Amino acid sequence: MTLRIRPGTATAIALLLAAATGCTGQQPAAPDPTGPPGAARGAGGQDAAGPRPFTLLAAGDILPHSSVIDRAAVDAGGAGYDFAPMLAGVAPVVSAADLAFCHMETVYGEEGGPYTGYPSFKSPPEVAAALRTTGYDSCSTASNHTLDDGAEGVSRTLAALDAAGIRHAGSARTAAEAARPTILPAGPGENAARVAHLAYTYGTNDIPVPADRPWTVNVTDERKIVEEARAARRAGADVVVLSVHWGTEWQDEPDATQRDLAQRLTASAYGGRPDIDLIIGTHAHVPQAYEKVNGTWVVYGMGDQIAGAMINYEGVQDPRGNQGSMGRFTFAPPAKPGERWTVKKAEFVPQWYDTDTGRTVNLNASPGDGDERLREIRDRIRTVVLGRGAEGDGLLMGR
Repeated sequence: MTLRIRPGTATAIALLLAAATGCTGQQPAAPDPTGPPGAARGAGGQDAAGPRPFTLLAAGDILPHSSVIDRAAVDAGGAGYDFAPMLAGVAPVVSAADLAFCHMETVYGEEGGPYTGYPSFKSPPEVAAALRTTGYDSCSTASNHTLDDGAEGVSRTLAALDAAGIRHAGSARTAAEAARPTILPAGPGENAARVAHLAYTYGTNDIPVPADRPWTVNVTDERKIVEEARAARRAGADVVVLSVHWGTEWQDEPDATQRDLAQRLTASAYGGRPDIDLIIGTHAHVPQAYEKVNGTWVVYGMGDQIAGAMINYEGVQDPRGNQGSMGRFTFAPPAKPGERWTVKKAEFVPQWYDTDTGRTVNLNASPGDGDERLREIRDRIRTVVLGRGAEGDGLLMGR
């Protein structure tokens, strides 16, 4: 788990750390990801007898188009790339959670470049340091762009995340790594819940998975997902979270494949306990609904957290491609050991990436403030997110 930063100092520390890494070309020293986590805040609070609640936050696609890469170069002042300033607007929300998951949609290029945007992405590895500074603990790395630079791109990406102290799920460098569940403590101390992070993608843009390395990326397979979830339980996971890259791009409504898979996965159980405790979706590039399915929260699509100006299938710039939400779920321990952890509070935080300034904006940080345009974006996201009745199941708009 990454070191948590107090909201009042998050931006300043982010800028200092990112500037230092940009000048030296080195990533910050990484803690042992299997060891005790750093100081944490959130619902977990202080050590107490028995398991304690925790908050888990998940956010949408990190998709560095060429314009985003250029913005990071400007922010670095000509010394590498600094992605921390563009994420500073959401850092207080991310870093306040006990655990925070991102979706790293692209792979990283070689240090020094060249770096590319759409259609075949190779992002600067400095993205990883910025994600850690923002407060992310783990990133899903299974997407349709995972194989844009072959197995070498996967290896570079995971090495950079390792160096930054960020765990990852969905792609792997070896068969042993692919078989090992990603499990993180949700806070400090021996009583912290253990959370498994699984990640899968619908495909890889017709780039074949290497025949001699079939474990390079997890391609969606319902049987395999259930097997991995149960393996994570056997390895000690209290809560299992699935990141899934799915759906139809530019479609506000979840498609039939999403709905059907969500129904089947949330119905899957073993020993009277659901195999999956939370599903968080990416890929559509627009916000989609949250819905409680078989008693389990499903985020069909969080939209993009960072992306350049997006062009839809009609060839028109579509502002929805820079809108998204962050899901925040507070889990409570079971009444009896071995029973299910339950979500006692579910929230979404609307966010927007301003392509003019290259900055993320928490649209609900100061309710009532800001201009009418921001309120309209926030209200549109809220309408979509609540479009399948989530408000009736207790979903709230958070700050």
